[in-house]
Amino acid sequence: QGERKGTNKYYPPDFDPAKHGSLNKYHHSHPLRERARKLSQGILVIRFEMPFNIWCDGCQNHIGMGVRYNAEKKKVGTYYTTPVYRFRMKCHLCVNYIELQTDPGNCDYVIVSGARRKEERWDPRDSAQVLPTTPEQRERLAVDPMFRLEHGVTDRGVLERATPTLTRLQEAQDAWKDDFGLNSRLRRRFREEKKTLREEEEEAAALRAKAGLSIPLLREEEEDRRLAALLTLRAPD
Repeated sequence: QGERKGTNKYYPPDFDPAKHGSLNKYHHSHPLRERARKLSQGILVIRFEMPFNIWCDGCQNHIGMGVRYNAEKKKVGTYYTTPVYRFRMKCHLCVNYIELQTDPGNCDYVIVSGARRKEERWDPRDSAQVLPTTPEQRERLAVDPMFRLEHGVTDRGVLERATPTLTRLQEAQDAWKDDFGLNSRLRRRFREEKKTLREEEEEAAALRAKAGLSIPLLREEEEDRRLAALLTLRAPD
């Protein structure tokens, strides 16, 4: 079965596969075209997406996470065996250049120059999150029985302190577990309230017809009953 879309390439009459190898070598061009214009300096132009919110130092404008730039990517070092890359791009609002760099040790990016990070990070311990065990702790847990015992005691203490909160959360979830029962009770209450409102409207309509009133009547409140009980009929002096 043939291809859905054919690939057409023009080969000049003097093209020699044994001599040139490919059309790119024949035209003395790189397959990446303009993106590889600084490849001799170890720089490749890529499409880079801003990993977090920043403030530009040149124009003091906010640049949101996800804004894309044509960035110059360059290897500047290694973290163990992981390469560290630096990205240089021009702000789309001014002439300032921004440089970011990968941080493999923390699985993050760091700003080298040209901008300030909008601080939106928090400490997981502030929200009582369970932190992952570090490689050093895992090694000590494997070889040090006393440290393993102390670690277990600490974990049990944390669990005992968190048990009341977990119990309340479980009870709140269980209260919403029976969707059919909650829906039935809610619909029953709505029917009762609707019946009460209809009876009040019929009573008010009958009272307006008896008194010949055309104005709407407000619902009777407890304050109205107390005020009416204090009123008495007196003969004029």
